[in-house]
Amino acid sequence: MSFKVAVVGATGNVGREMLNILDERGFPVSEVVALASRRSQGTEVSFGDRTLKVRTLDQHDFSDTDICVMSAGGNVSKEWSPKIGKQGCVVIDNSSAFRYDQDVPLIVPEVNPDAISLFTRKNIIANPNCSTAQLVVALKPLHDAATIKRVVVATYQSVSGAGKEGMDELFTQTRAVFVADGVDVKKFTKRIAFNVIPHIDVFLDDGFTKEEWKMVAETKKMLDPKIKLTATCVRVPVFIGHSEAVNIEFEKPITADEARDILREAPGCQVLDKREDGGYITPLESAGEDATFISRIREDSTVDNGLSMWVVSDNLRKGAALNAVQIAELLVERGLIQPKKKAA
Repeated sequence: MSFKVAVVGATGNVGREMLNILDERGFPVSEVVALASRRSQGTEVSFGDRTLKVRTLDQHDFSDTDICVMSAGGNVSKEWSPKIGKQGCVVIDNSSAFRYDQDVPLIVPEVNPDAISLFTRKNIIANPNCSTAQLVVALKPLHDAATIKRVVVATYQSVSGAGKEGMDELFTQTRAVFVADGVDVKKFTKRIAFNVIPHIDVFLDDGFTKEEWKMVAETKKMLDPKIKLTATCVRVPVFIGHSEAVNIEFEKPITADEARDILREAPGCQVLDKREDGGYITPLESAGEDATFISRIREDSTVDNGLSMWVVSDNLRKGAALNAVQIAELLVERGLIQPKKKAA
């Protein structure tokens, strides 16, 4: 079986990564269509050793398309995902547009694969926020073993989470600092070069940002509504790779050694945890990798049954493109989707 796949937002950071990963993982495609807005029409993008010309989203007929991976932002998804779904094409959406819709499953395949069967309600499956995806991959096996009560997480999120504009701003600001030019602030609220900004997404009435709220809501939806979680989300001057300092309180006793052993066997996890100089992962090493890396696992004596750890992942891959492709693979593996009949 092979499937016709459309990638919406194909010229963006995540869209290009989706094309790369579809090829890398040998997803069974009969045809791949690259779609974007009218201003990107005719732009060329790579799919393996092939070059695809970008077509416009609003002129594409999805009636013969099997899967649409969508990474074009929430407003585009809100308008187009329901229309595409009604044409019998399954949408895997990377935006926040449908994550909190009870009729749309929010999926990380290593965490809650069984929830995917709910996709038939709207033909839409949601991809979680990049910072949540790597967190729940690391939390799930520990929750199964000792039941998590509370999580406190501080994120160190790369500028690629803000798209190409964020990466360009870090580059141009860094160069400006070195040559003593004026530094322009456009994408971020303050200078990002040689700085950190404790502000991602908009502020809510309670003082938290929407990015922080997303981590709470999505963890509860995918993992367990009883888990209490609080987050502080911070943008740092790193191009690719989100890092998280995670403190966990469990209902049952669990040692650092036990957690290390559990995580070593857990799907999607890779433990790199040596108590020596350099015996841990940084975002630089995570770039281009599929795994969620866990380091600095240690017991927290300030609470009963407490652990602290350091979690790092490539946000463009596991935080977005890779997870979307894994969802598509899960649909195929479970026989939940069949290719539409093609002309001979």
